[in-house]
Amino acid sequence: MRTCAVTLSLPLIVLAACQEDSGPQNMVAQAGVTRAQTQFSQRVEGLLAQMTLEEKLGQLHQAAGGRSRNLNSRLTPEELDRVRAGAVGSYLHVAGAEPLAELQRVAVEESRLGIPLLFAMDVVHGYRTIFPVPIAMASTWDEADWRNATRISAEEASASGLHWTFAPMIDIARDPRWGRIVEGAGADPYLGSRMAEAQVQGFQGESLAAGDTLLATAKHFGAYGVPIGGRDYGTADIGERSLYETYLPPFYAATQEGAGSMMTAFNDIDGVPSTSNEALIDGTLRARWGF
Repeated sequence: MRTCAVTLSLPLIVLAACQEDSGPQNMVAQAGVTRAQTQFSQRVEGLLAQMTLEEKLGQLHQAAGGRSRNLNSRLTPEELDRVRAGAVGSYLHVAGAEPLAELQRVAVEESRLGIPLLFAMDVVHGYRTIFPVPIAMASTWDEADWRNATRISAEEASASGLHWTFAPMIDIARDPRWGRIVEGAGADPYLGSRMAEAQVQGFQGESLAAGDTLLATAKHFGAYGVPIGGRDYGTADIGERSLYETYLPPFYAATQEGAGSMMTAFNDIDGVPSTSNEALIDGTLRARWGF
């Protein structure tokens, strides 16, 4: 029996922390879960019913930070007004506990619906403590090392106000011309699957309700690591057997481990863009894998 504590963070992302139960308390626990799920669904539906079209679009808007745009610029009166109006759902590549706390305070206390912001960053192989790149970590074949590295990364990044990382990168790659091999576990689906599980465990911990965890993102779904000629963002020309036996097993493993989000790939597969591949996203990821 599996019980889940469910929390709500928007833009409309469900974070569910589950654990196995045993014994006679299962009936009571299951009843509690059912009530929590019902309350959660009612809250989501209630929020959606209240939201204007502009607020819905705002939840889909991820404002960019990074090298070119200093985070402190986010605390201008104009930016805080955008947050009050519900025109921003999340921020990318920003950090700093104090400024992010102020943005969050305005979102929760001063916006019409009080929907909290999500703060995200690519925390790939360390935040303050820098670890070997993923391909080097994978060469150890030591799941505990991978898990510990991402656990430390989550603790450090969450202390700086972050909720969400766009890692682990779990693409299988067998063409040395593809430059992003460094971000993953290499060529072996079994190794890639085990590394995917360990990293999701490290980032998300026992419960995403804990303050020292990060929402993990398994990327890039699917077959991003096999572009023709190694050209990034290119076309993947592969058969169904290769797709399911070689390139998708790490994504299945991450899904079963409870990865909280999934990033679609930037390539197409046989001419169909991954972002609009209905058979892959709706048929495999959602329907067959239960994501």
